[in-house]
Amino acid sequence: MKTKSPGSIPKVNVHLHTPYSFSAFAGVDDALDRAVAEGVKVVGINDFYTAEGYEEWAVGCDRRGLYPLFGIEFISLNEEDRKAGLRVNDPANPGRTYLSGKGLSYPFRLAEPFASQLRDVRNEANKQVEAMCGKLNELLRRKNSGFTLDFKQITEEMTKGQIRERHLAKALRASAYEACDSDEPRIRALFENLFDGKALKSSPDDYAGIENEIRGNLLKAGGAAFVPEEATAFLPVATVREMILAAGGIPTYPFLADDANGNYTDFERDPERAAEQLAERGFHSVEFITTRNDLRLLEKYAGYLYAQGFAVTFGSEHNTPAMEPVELFARGGAALTGKLQEINYKGACLIAAHQHLVKQGLSGYTDRNGSADRSRRHELEALGEQLIANKQKQ
Repeated sequence: MKTKSPGSIPKVNVHLHTPYSFSAFAGVDDALDRAVAEGVKVVGINDFYTAEGYEEWAVGCDRRGLYPLFGIEFISLNEEDRKAGLRVNDPANPGRTYLSGKGLSYPFRLAEPFASQLRDVRNEANKQVEAMCGKLNELLRRKNSGFTLDFKQITEEMTKGQIRERHLAKALRASAYEACDSDEPRIRALFENLFDGKALKSSPDDYAGIENEIRGNLLKAGGAAFVPEEATAFLPVATVREMILAAGGIPTYPFLADDANGNYTDFERDPERAAEQLAERGFHSVEFITTRNDLRLLEKYAGYLYAQGFAVTFGSEHNTPAMEPVELFARGGAALTGKLQEINYKGACLIAAHQHLVKQGLSGYTDRNGSADRSRRHELEALGEQLIANKQKQ
């Protein structure tokens, strides 16, 4: 693949959540329409614990001339890291590790025992949120709020079967506004009561801000409705990796990278050591959610990892109530440099090639055992570029 000038590099977003888990988007069509409006050409669905949105994503992309990539996300646990107190890519929970799969088979296929394991972990996550809903209702009654939440109704009206704590926050915010007739003083008084005297920081017309305050004050550790996850809610890292491979995908490590103060987790602090450990653990692909990171530090980490032979991609998630652009930016709205755009595009091309080859029964970037021949990376990038270009011509 020849080096491109920044203006000629197709815009790519390889990590987008939809309402099949939780999303700022009203639906798949909303996400894809926004991608078209912003000139994003390659888009990757990446919901938690589910591939149920794949068909709608594929059909929607085909209708709009977008190139679809198929991903999935998990929260896993590395027991050794937990015992060592090592923070991986969850800054608050040692050992807890977010993982993605890229380039999964479409139509989605997953054999046993992995299909049952995926269903069970999804059910465990739903049960935890149901327990949190019960505790929220206890609080609402205790505080004489005048309303409670209906878990079944929330599931039916706000989700596509998978309910997360953000759905509870959204439902509580909407029910509170209805109970207060959207009157600002009454809304503020209600939440101050629920938050045990802590005043609301967000303006009532900032729905995303209010819902984040609900999560932070009531649904997170220390909150009145917090329910800790059972151990069964997390599959081991090795199992998740095997599951992604069984589904035809590329196991991918999502870097949290620098926070607002320039700090890193224990695992990610040294990029050289992180790269070594990821390779040892069988990961040859990484990703970044670019709005989290300083532009200069993002280029440093992503550039280093790409130079070491990793496939590197970027995304925006859209896994909160706040609507952000589908086009990617670094922290503070900083435009991605030409180098970052090219790294991301090459990563997307590699994933496109992987999907294409695996669908034909061939080995892609990773084989069925998870081994990656990194010497083939440029060859696969070139194949993927051609596939994406052909899509644009249709």
